[in-house]
Amino acid sequence: MPEMLEVEIYRRAAATAVGRRIVAVHAPDPWYLKGGIDADIVTAALTGQQILADRRIGKLLLLDTSGPTLGLRFGMTGVLDVDGQRSIDALEYSTHRRDPQWERFILHLDDGGALRMRDPRRLGGVELDPDVSMLGPDAAVVTLAELVAILADSSAPLKARLMDQGRLAGLGNLLADEVLWRSGFDPGRAARSLTPDDVSHLHRVMRRTLRQLDRRGGSHLGDLQQQRSRTGCCPIDGAALLRRTIGGRTTYSCPQHQR
Repeated sequence: MPEMLEVEIYRRAAATAVGRRIVAVHAPDPWYLKGGIDADIVTAALTGQQILADRRIGKLLLLDTSGPTLGLRFGMTGVLDVDGQRSIDALEYSTHRRDPQWERFILHLDDGGALRMRDPRRLGGVELDPDVSMLGPDAAVVTLAELVAILADSSAPLKARLMDQGRLAGLGNLLADEVLWRSGFDPGRAARSLTPDDVSHLHRVMRRTLRQLDRRGGSHLGDLQQQRSRTGCCPIDGAALLRRTIGGRTTYSCPQHQR
């Protein structure tokens, strides 16, 4: 599933399109166009525009053009192909197939290349000039002071707070479980129960985890991942993992060392 690390891979792939001009837009799926736009609107807005810059905030990929900014959201199964090349071979918990019927949005470029969004489950979307003020700071660059403020006033479960994109942008289910497992905090405890020293530790572990898994190649390459099953055991101490639903997501944690 695309979390911030996968979208960062997509951003790097999309960076090769910077400087190129959009000559045609193919938007065959009306459901995929968000924010009140349709195929005619997005085609008129983007055709002829040059791609000027690529950015990422959390799970949102942004392509600034000489006209509007294009926002791409990938949901649980969205993949970006650039110039016929897969930016990611396959997503965890998704299919390896490349069915043309799953192509939801295509930008054709002036040199014959193209950016293609494939999304079997149609949970992503495309938007013009998305409102990024609704997102919290990106998890890769959030400061300690910002993280303290995010957690301080919340009685919500710690994992749910970390996955609230309006508070902290980027962490999904796999990354949240990995960060909390590594840091030794129970995902179900109240966010505000962390002491200042706890938050400082969490901040360090989160930044280190994101850097390491980025180098490995994705959110699904954490040390906990292979044990995420009903019979899984903690790779640190061997305890049977606890399986719960927190924040609406299936959650794995160690009852022995996560407190």
